Amino acid sequence: MRKVSRAQCANCTCSPGLLSRTHKRSVSLAKQVSMRNSGSGSPRGASRKGSVFTIDAASLCAPDAKEVNTSKRLEKLRLLMAEYDLGVYVVPSEDQHQSEYVSAFDQKRSFISGFQGSAGVAVVTRDVMCMNETPEGLAAVSTDGRYFNQATNELDFNWVLLKQGVKSEPTWQEWSVDQAIQLSLDSGSKINIGVDPKLITYQVFEKFDKVVRDKLSSPKNTKAEVELVAVKDNLIEKMWIDFEDLPSSPASIIKVLDEKYTGRTYSDKIKDVTEAMNKHKCVGLVVSALDEIAWLLNLRGSDIEYNPVFYGYLIITNQQVTLFANNYRFDTKVQAALQADNVNVEPYENFWTKLNSLSKDFNMANKKLLVPKNSSWEIIRNLKCSFEQPLRSPIEDLKGIKNEVELKGARSAHLKDGRALCKFFAWLENELLNKGELIDELQADDKLTQFRMQEDNFVGLSFATISATGANAAVIHYKPIKGECAVINPHKIYLNDSGSQFLEGTTDVTRTIHFTNPKPDEIKHYTLVLKGNISLGDLKFPEDTTGALIDSIARQHLWSAGLDYGHGTSHGIGAYLNVHEGPIGIGPRPNAASSSLRPGHLISNEPGYYEDGDYGIRIENVMYVKQSGHSYNERDFLEFDTLTRVPFCKKLIDISLLTTEEKAWINKYHQTVWNELSPSFSKTSLEYIWLKKETAPL
Repeated sequence: MRKVSRAQCANCTCSPGLLSRTHKRSVSLAKQVSMRNSGSGSPRGASRKGSVFTIDAASLCAPDAKEVNTSKRLEKLRLLMAEYDLGVYVVPSEDQHQSEYVSAFDQKRSFISGFQGSAGVAVVTRDVMCMNETPEGLAAVSTDGRYFNQATNELDFNWVLLKQGVKSEPTWQEWSVDQAIQLSLDSGSKINIGVDPKLITYQVFEKFDKVVRDKLSSPKNTKAEVELVAVKDNLIEKMWIDFEDLPSSPASIIKVLDEKYTGRTYSDKIKDVTEAMNKHKCVGLVVSALDEIAWLLNLRGSDIEYNPVFYGYLIITNQQVTLFANNYRFDTKVQAALQADNVNVEPYENFWTKLNSLSKDFNMANKKLLVPKNSSWEIIRNLKCSFEQPLRSPIEDLKGIKNEVELKGARSAHLKDGRALCKFFAWLENELLNKGELIDELQADDKLTQFRMQEDNFVGLSFATISATGANAAVIHYKPIKGECAVINPHKIYLNDSGSQFLEGTTDVTRTIHFTNPKPDEIKHYTLVLKGNISLGDLKFPEDTTGALIDSIARQHLWSAGLDYGHGTSHGIGAYLNVHEGPIGIGPRPNAASSSLRPGHLISNEPGYYEDGDYGIRIENVMYVKQSGHSYNERDFLEFDTLTRVPFCKKLIDISLLTTEEKAWINKYHQTVWNELSPSFSKTSLEYIWLKKETAPL
């Protein structure tokens, strides 16, 4: 098919970003073979039939190429906005349970914007003065530093990127209100900002509404009239079918997780939850977070990819516990377990009716509900009684502290994962260096999954593997796409961030490696990141310390060189649950300052460094918090115990930058990895030889 220049296109809607990315993707086999000189290739966007992501590099801008981008989608959305009298419409990333990762059905922000990152908000405006047949307006996506690179690549020319956390950059709330005020001033009419009230928390609504009131109070805006309104009909859902088949709702089977993995029965857990309710002088609790429901009931599902949860709501009162879920999806054990525990079950759809009637009863009896701040605005809108909103659900706090059985399971899971990763890195090195094979990023990902599948009780991956060579490693949440990803270049850095779901626990590990001769700056930066990882992993700290207070421990060595990374240092990890789990974290985000680290918390340790367009470095271990045996002024000191069992890349370590203590820490860690993993490998196997080499003392 003949390619034409952009100037020849009739109403061409190809963005400069799409054009430049497509040019980068046309990497020939000859270039792949001579990778030392040509580079490792560049990431390619997703390809899904009939969707916004469909790009055919061979026929870009060809006269009869059927390209789909966001222009028509935005046109349709603005027509719907006019029907609902909206000047601004907000499309969050979350589902009605405020999940970080969502099912295909709930990927509404991705549908309208083309941006595939897990975090971000899309905002679309409609020029209410426009009389053209095609409505006009602006569109923006706001996301954080993990996704700046990805969003720049994936957003087409219709969109602007609002970089969260960057000085002078407005928040999505500020940008939305500024646009609405200008629309109101220009038109002399009231402008409504609409959002689906199920998709934002009441806390976010309050913050958003405050921005509206604060902006309107400015003397220059006194003539503007703006209101934040709830739009119960989701406009993206209404228009989706005009462009693609609407994804089907999940219908996976819900199963019981045995007590040998959970360590505690439902009865034990519900007692703790009821005690927490009583402390707040509340006789009812509304639970909407899916991992909290799964944890409390010792059930697991697969409604959201990589997360073993299922859609449901839970209402707990002193008299009754009611689960709102589709019981035709229960296996026999679930039905028996819920019946034995006296848990009432109603259809998922009945939740809203029940919440409304229950809150009316509570109001008449002068009773109070406990409704955590992670609950949706729509839940609060349906309440007819008084309620209290704690910062977190009591279940989140209880779930975050792992019991001995869960910690033992986490140790077992990381040992299995370490074994699979050692097999993988040994195989990959042999394929690239000894066999001279061309292995692309997704083939590597698939092979690693095969090794993981060999382990007992493997259920699946805990998130989409980041298998990234060269410049792709600088994209913090990069995902390789079949047939479109880069071939791994042995002369460049390779980063693998991946994890597993085992019945025993959830894993998350990142290793950055080099197969040949790394550049001096790669060695230096890797060593600085490693020093930060060691500093945090070896830290002793007093009880009641928050993650915000110790974030700089992991960044100090990069900071000393005037460097940093644009993501958090740590996140909590579930027990065969979500790989990202509250309430704890280490980093600059608010959650890291709102909860102190306590014995039993399971947490990651993942400093990094990224050179856009060249390489990325991240080293991630999983640790748990435990007593250190030290105390001062009757205050206990805590420490971390590292569970991950995968060697660091010795080729990337500059020993001259290490202290004596850091060298000793690495050697001790490598000896532990060797002692625990080598007995499971044949002495003539690739993985045994590789492990012996990689764990030899520095």
